[in-house]
Amino acid sequence: MGVIHYLESWNNISIVIRLLLAMLFGALIGLERSTQKHNTGARTFALVSLGAALATMLNIYLVTMDGHSYSADISRIPAGVVSGIGFLGAGCILVTGRNQVKGISTAASLWVTAIMGMALGAGFVLASSLCFVLVLASNTLLQKVSHHVEENNKLMSICLEVDRAKGVQKLRKELGDTGYQVLSMNKTKQKPLNEADVVVVVDLNLGKKRSHREIIDHLGGLEFVDYIEEI
Repeated sequence: MGVIHYLESWNNISIVIRLLLAMLFGALIGLERSTQKHNTGARTFALVSLGAALATMLNIYLVTMDGHSYSADISRIPAGVVSGIGFLGAGCILVTGRNQVKGISTAASLWVTAIMGMALGAGFVLASSLCFVLVLASNTLLQKVSHHVEENNKLMSICLEVDRAKGVQKLRKELGDTGYQVLSMNKTKQKPLNEADVVVVVDLNLGKKRSHREIIDHLGGLEFVDYIEEI
């Protein structure tokens, strides 16, 4: 606790260490995002965390400059950081041509990283260190749990490109033969990869736990299906 108490104090060495920790923690969280093939990586997260830490330090310094307490709003700059980081986070979120929303976890991680940097800048070292550990745990362990739950969900939505002529009829028959309950099946106006195809979005009730991967592989192997993905 002596080390924590020292890092929470306001001296040149503790300030340098806290800024380094902010950059290191941010970089490590960004590296984890990079391993998941996200465009926002270590440099962005490191800079966001470092900038948030320095902004918080600057706010506290201005309020207590030269040992005098001024009647300034100590929360003004941190509040600006919280709202400003939303613009960066919004740039991480994309809606694909299949109406899939991607990047929300990265945007949330970026926002939490900024808050973590602010906590380090304010000297709240213990809480920010715990936050760093929990963010990594959330993005790794919980991701595996979430993937397992989604993989065994009885409900499933898939997007397929099938032959324009009789692909939809054949697909409906195939799904009926396999015992899946078709909740909805809709043609979309999305442009297919093959001009001879049509894009179809299907919502299924599998009735029991089944491997989504096996279903994708089975349907993807049908002669009238040229493309398939789960959405």
